[in-house]
Amino acid sequence: MTKIPTLDLSRDDRSLAAVLEAAFSEIGFVLVTNHGVPAAEIARLYHEANRFFDQPLATKLAVGRPRPDQNRGYIGMGSETLARLAGQETPPDYKEVFTIGPIDVSDQPYYTAAAAYPAFAPNLWPSVPEGLKPAMSAYWRSISALAERVLGIGALALDLPRDFFVSLTDRHISMLRLICYPPYLSPPATGQLRAGIHTDLNMLTFVHANSDEGGLEVRARDGSWLAPKASGDAYIVNVGDILMRWTNDRWVSTPHRVANPPTGWGERRLSVPFFFQANYDTVVECLPSCAVVGQAPKYQPISVGAYRAERFARTAT
Repeated sequence: MTKIPTLDLSRDDRSLAAVLEAAFSEIGFVLVTNHGVPAAEIARLYHEANRFFDQPLATKLAVGRPRPDQNRGYIGMGSETLARLAGQETPPDYKEVFTIGPIDVSDQPYYTAAAAYPAFAPNLWPSVPEGLKPAMSAYWRSISALAERVLGIGALALDLPRDFFVSLTDRHISMLRLICYPPYLSPPATGQLRAGIHTDLNMLTFVHANSDEGGLEVRARDGSWLAPKASGDAYIVNVGDILMRWTNDRWVSTPHRVANPPTGWGERRLSVPFFFQANYDTVVECLPSCAVVGQAPKYQPISVGAYRAERFARTAT
């Protein structure tokens, strides 16, 4: 493919299954339109994100990530190197981040057991801006609903019942990130990007952005880089490594990066990725419809929690 296909959710899910199958098997990315996430919620989220990143560093550090294995709170400049997910060493990504995990978590043993850590570690909320928590919470619910619908279409594409993944994701350990890419104050270091080349370790990623300058780029099969439009009304949705394992490489988790802006570009870019992930105790193994007759599956079964912990630990500096 030389461009990212479009999944128009105004159409019937069954008619979209073939579109999703082609996109995920050939490039691993799709643009999702008519998605149903309210424009007002998206605008409110960007407003509160800008207010947060405008705060003094000391204010942001008051909700700093407590531990390297907890993807929570504020993660400052120079603290993350996504290229390590692919086993590469580069200068740190040029960005700052605020992250939350599941909301409205109960005190039932499932969420407090040792195996639940760090998937259900507490979220950290700043005192200012006071609107950040309600904005991110409302958006979490809307984007989760979108993820569930797309995953249902995915199940149909894989010749599975539409609700196949429901019981495997009903206590999902997803992450929602606000990413600020500030203007470069000096030329980037050799090999430095806003986000280094990597693949995502979750099931599906849903990305919205307020600008395409120095934005997401996707590596095509011929090695060239495609730059899909991430701003406006569409979401960019891509297959993560867990879903690629589940499908026995039928669907592709494609390397991507966030490029540097043009020289002299002086504006902040905000990106809002939602990393949809299955329940931590879900065991990922080759789906029946993805097995190849006479061949063993490409991957051994593994729980989502074990896989996530091992991969994410590589990214912290």
